[in-house]
Amino acid sequence: MRMLVLGAGLQGSACAFDLLNNPAVARVTLADVQVHALPPFLQARADARLVPVALDVRDETAVRTLFAQHDAVASAIPYYFNAALARLAVEAGVHFTDLGGNTEIVQQQKQLHGAAEAKGISVIPDTGLAPGMVNVVAQHGIDQYDTVESVKLFVGGLPQVPEPPLGYQIAYSIEGMVDYYTTQSLVVRNGQPTTVTALSELESVMFDDGVGPLEAFHTAGGLSTMVYRYAGRIPVMEYKTLRYPGHAAIMQAIRDLGLLDASAVDVKGQSVVPRDVFVKVAGDHLRKGKPDLVALRVVVTGTTAGVRSTRAWEVVDRYDATHGISAMMRTTGYTLSITTQLQAEGAIAPGVHTPDECMPTTRYFALLAARGITVREVA
Repeated sequence: MRMLVLGAGLQGSACAFDLLNNPAVARVTLADVQVHALPPFLQARADARLVPVALDVRDETAVRTLFAQHDAVASAIPYYFNAALARLAVEAGVHFTDLGGNTEIVQQQKQLHGAAEAKGISVIPDTGLAPGMVNVVAQHGIDQYDTVESVKLFVGGLPQVPEPPLGYQIAYSIEGMVDYYTTQSLVVRNGQPTTVTALSELESVMFDDGVGPLEAFHTAGGLSTMVYRYAGRIPVMEYKTLRYPGHAAIMQAIRDLGLLDASAVDVKGQSVVPRDVFVKVAGDHLRKGKPDLVALRVVVTGTTAGVRSTRAWEVVDRYDATHGISAMMRTTGYTLSITTQLQAEGAIAPGVHTPDECMPTTRYFALLAARGITVREVA
């Protein structure tokens, strides 16, 4: 298998690292505008199969040429490039997957379904952690029931040891965090898609495995297209982010004071965007780089053979100290790698599918477990 990874950041590097662990992968091309020094964990694993390449994904001619040299493409670059890249992948007849995170882009990619089928390749957006892994777990839960009343998804990327004032460190992008805290969250209520305010409807969620109590609140994006897929079929579906207790109240106060606003204000004769200031100042404080963990839980209530029950599945994953790979990179970058390998092996039907629509769950869970990421049912 010849694999192309777009983006040499942390998630792309983790994806490349995982691909190199498979002897059946003959080549891993790691492409970015500039491929700087590889992170230590990837340097330690790199061999002749790893080929760094300079690529500007806005150069369609260069992208087409590179796509044609590979069996599958995994995109770990910002979501706004993925609609065009998926189109180019279909034209080139090469499998494509990405980390997604923007439902409108996914809906654009869905329009390529017929063309992808005709080329015999698959396109799978939203293959990170959330959306991604959590949606596959949710689908597994839904499949256990004849009828489903509610599906609730919870995911958080957290420092193993919380530090004040937010008990949080940047796990991916502070710009992304601000977007999630200021964008309406799409949920299903009474069987219909509706929106709720980010940071709202706070609840406590208890985890074992040394994690303890966390708080959960609405943020955007985690359900992705499952909102529309199950509208009219499941009365309640929602996604909430997990943080250490107290985080939501502080962030809500910051938001309500206007410090996350995107409109410029005059400050001593200078035009200043409050959000830009917050991103810069808070971002510098929150990039701690300390050992992290990922906590995930899916709770499904439904009826099977006339018996009503609630079942839950969860994942708790921690920083890999041996290789220096964060839990967020493991649960996101490795998931991207697993998905693209399944595509290249022909385990995914041709067409455009989200992970919850197409993933061979038993094998997917087994591949995660082989990497030390265990999905387990909890009482």
